Amino acid sequence: MTDLSYDPNITGLLVVDPYNDFISEGGKIWPRIKAVAEANNCVPHMQHVLKAAREAKLRVFFAMHHRYRAGDYESWKYIAPIQRLAWQRKTFEYGTWGGEFRAEFVPASGEIVASEHWCSSGFANTDLDVQLKRHGIHRLIVIGLIAHTCIEATVRFAAELGYDVTVVKDAVADYSDEMMRAALEINMPNYASAIVTTKEIIDALSATQTAAFAQQ
Repeated sequence: MTDLSYDPNITGLLVVDPYNDFISEGGKIWPRIKAVAEANNCVPHMQHVLKAAREAKLRVFFAMHHRYRAGDYESWKYIAPIQRLAWQRKTFEYGTWGGEFRAEFVPASGEIVASEHWCSSGFANTDLDVQLKRHGIHRLIVIGLIAHTCIEATVRFAAELGYDVTVVKDAVADYSDEMMRAALEINMPNYASAIVTTKEIIDALSATQTAAFAQQ
C-alpha cells in the first residue's frame, strides 16, 4: 500500500496550467475539455486540493505553459505538433485574459511560479527542478491540465529525476474519457507512486495537519 502520509517539510503541491484558456468559460480550450472536466468536477477539486495543501502548510508550486507572444516559433527549424497548434490558436496569449491565471488559482505570497515550459513537461528547459530542490521537496502532489500531455509529461520527468509523485485523478481533465483512461490507467501508473481521489488526498493532508498539531 502506498504511503499517503505527506510530510510538509518535503512535500509540495504542483499545480499545472490553471490558465483561463483551459479552465474558464470563454477560454479557448475550455470547450474541448468541458465535458470531461465537468463530469469529474475537475476545477472544484483543484480548488479543494489547493486549499487543503495551503492549510497543511505545504509549499505550492506552479508549472505554467509558455504564453504565446508575437513572433514565437517563426524562426524555429523544428516545431512539435503540439507547439504548432499553440502557434495557430495563439493559446494562452500573453497580455490577454486567456493567458492569465484563473482567479481562484492566483499564487499566494511566497508560492513559486516556475519558468514557463514550451512543450508539455513542467521540468524541461525550466527552473522547476532547481526550485523544488532548493526548497527541500522530494515528494509531489500533482493537479491540473491536461492529463495525457502536460500532466503525464511532468509526472514522467519527475520520476526520472527521482521525485515521489502522487496524481489526483479527479483534479485533472482531458479532451476525452479515452485519453483520461490512457493517461491515468495505462501510462502514469508506471511513474506515479499513487493515483488517488481528491477525497483521499484531502483526508491524508488533514491527517498530516492533525499530527503536526499533536506534536506541538
